[in-house]
Amino acid sequence: MATTHLLYLHGFRSSPQSTKARRMAAVVAQRHPAVHWWCPQLPPSPRAAMELVTQGISDWPRDRMAVVGSSLGGFYATWVAQQAGCRAVLLNPAVHAARDLAKYVGEQQAWHDPAQHFFFAPGYVDELRALEAGPVTDPDRYFALIAKGDELLDWREMTARYPGARIKLLEGSDHALSDFDAHLDDVLRHLQLA
Repeated sequence: MATTHLLYLHGFRSSPQSTKARRMAAVVAQRHPAVHWWCPQLPPSPRAAMELVTQGISDWPRDRMAVVGSSLGGFYATWVAQQAGCRAVLLNPAVHAARDLAKYVGEQQAWHDPAQHFFFAPGYVDELRALEAGPVTDPDRYFALIAKGDELLDWREMTARYPGARIKLLEGSDHALSDFDAHLDDVLRHLQLA
């Protein structure tokens, strides 16, 4: 069944203004204008972020929705896909978010607007731990784009997290997937947009 509703979840310190989010939004609007696109600004609290998302997709048709997530958004997207039973595309997804983000407790700058600050509270690490989704069910629903050149996350941990899923492992690239355009068709193919 074709996907009619698409959720995009950005990463830590990122926003709907990220290069990948804006690129996806433009491509979806251009090639799939009937698809309902939503890329919310996620609050720093993981619990609040997932409450916002859960509320926002509450009336979406589960069999016709999909989620794309980048970095921490990939961690969130895995949780959403497990809850909703929908397709997911993961772009250099965070795997051990609680472990990796524990060192970022404190004042943070927004990536796309250094004038914007937010506080990453110690309790948010526990909130991340509570969102760990366990082994993926129905790995056919998942497609992961993973760069060996990711300077922040270990590609071995990322690939091990999604056994049986379709994985496109890039020899180089980087955490931001600067060559994202070269892989857009693979992403869109998996999403099966209407």
